[in-house]
Amino acid sequence: MIFSAPFSSNLRYKYNHSREMSRPTKANIVIDMEDVDKDDEMDEMGIDATEAKTSRKKRSVVWKEFEIITNNGDMKARCNHCKHNLAYKKGGATTHLKRHLKLCTPRKATLVGKDKGPKQSLLSFDVTEGDEMLSIFKYDKGKVREELVKMFVVHEYPFRMVEHKFFTKFCRSLNPKYEPIKRQTLKLDCMKMYISEKESLKLALAGINKISLTSDLWTSNQSIGYMCLTGHFLDSEWKLQKRILNFCPLEPPHTGLAIADSINGLTKVRDVIENIRESVKYLKLSPSRLYKFNEIVKSLKLSTSKRLILDVPTRWNSTYAMLECALENKSVFSRYKERDYNYKWLPSNEDWKRAAEVSKFLEVINDVTKVLSGRKYPTSNLFLRQIWKVRKMLNDMSTDNRDFVKRMTLKMKEKFDKYWGECNLVMAIGAVLDPRYKMKLILYSFPKIYPTDDFQRHIDDVRESLEFLYKEYLSVDSQINSSMSSATYDSNPSQAKKQKTDDFDEWVITNSDIIPGNKSEIDMYLDERVYKHV
Repeated sequence: MIFSAPFSSNLRYKYNHSREMSRPTKANIVIDMEDVDKDDEMDEMGIDATEAKTSRKKRSVVWKEFEIITNNGDMKARCNHCKHNLAYKKGGATTHLKRHLKLCTPRKATLVGKDKGPKQSLLSFDVTEGDEMLSIFKYDKGKVREELVKMFVVHEYPFRMVEHKFFTKFCRSLNPKYEPIKRQTLKLDCMKMYISEKESLKLALAGINKISLTSDLWTSNQSIGYMCLTGHFLDSEWKLQKRILNFCPLEPPHTGLAIADSINGLTKVRDVIENIRESVKYLKLSPSRLYKFNEIVKSLKLSTSKRLILDVPTRWNSTYAMLECALENKSVFSRYKERDYNYKWLPSNEDWKRAAEVSKFLEVINDVTKVLSGRKYPTSNLFLRQIWKVRKMLNDMSTDNRDFVKRMTLKMKEKFDKYWGECNLVMAIGAVLDPRYKMKLILYSFPKIYPTDDFQRHIDDVRESLEFLYKEYLSVDSQINSSMSSATYDSNPSQAKKQKTDDFDEWVITNSDIIPGNKSEIDMYLDERVYKHV
């Protein structure tokens, strides 16, 4: 078949053009090879090439050993080997991730194990109840941090030591997998362990009915006194256990009353005086603030010479001293507020009224503490009268109409009844032997200390105990003087005869008090009038 020239020319052009278009050029070859490499790389990572092109999956090989996580709203890349988090931003570079893989110690250990065949497990010796047991070793990051906390707490190492270069090198020489931590992290770990141990202690003491307390005093290198409170109890298996319950600073003097105050404390007073305590603390922390405060005192020409005192919350007397001083400077705090806008704890008028009530309450306790802490005079005879003062105050305040006064006193009254619910004979007899009190103080105070239907029983117990002690005294004294007494009577037998009474004896009986011959010394002592209390 013969075609015309124009048609054949067009056909030839189309044929040649189609061959050129189908022939792979250099540019086409490069593009195709890149696609092949990418497809192979994604095949190795287990990613479908078609799916990757549509969802734009990450193509770098590092993602075989990293995973993307979100930490506090920030995107991070976590190493699958050491679990270390590195910075990462979507669409960002992965050079720093590759650099990390080259230095990652756990990854190196894994690669060495692959090169040399199956990796042999590490063995360690665990000691359980004195017996050594062979077990497979596994590095536990949490366990390492827990042991670090115990080491720093027990040996009182400074937290900054955990960041020391050679401390890190030493730990890595023991185990290359060791990961350094910051001192802030160590501090948080210490607080977590404290809270955990505190909860464990609460559970251990939940089923304990009775516990005995002992206190040990200790002074640090900085000459700061501390008290350690330890509880001793029997567990369900009748084994003696002991646990430290508190460790708190204790200022001198370290007397029994000071220790008792520290153990009991004024827990119900805290809310009432919180603003005053925070105000004093705020001023005492800065010399410049304290200077401004003292300048206002001078400008107001206040007669007080007392300085601000920050109390120890567990010490009654220190809280009383703080309130006494603050109340005298009451007008200064409001003036200071005008000069310092950062001061946020200005007590209200209601706060000052409550503080005045608390101060009255603590004044009684403060006076009692001073009397019973005396060293230049006997105190055993003074206990009963001081205890009666405290009881009277608690009774009066427990019937107050104000809620904060009731809350403050009811708990203390409960403790008072617990420790003084039964008559303390030693304290009572000590008061009776004081010629200023005798049985008069017993007869006056017991009806106020004990219930109406029970106070007479306590009075009788005191009188019977006195009689018993007096008989014991006579028996000992008679043994010492028996030989002397018998010799005197033998030499004067006529004295043993009953003498006749005369007119004088009759007059004395009629006109004055005569001590009966059968009356004991203790009865005569108690019947005498008491001396005036000076």
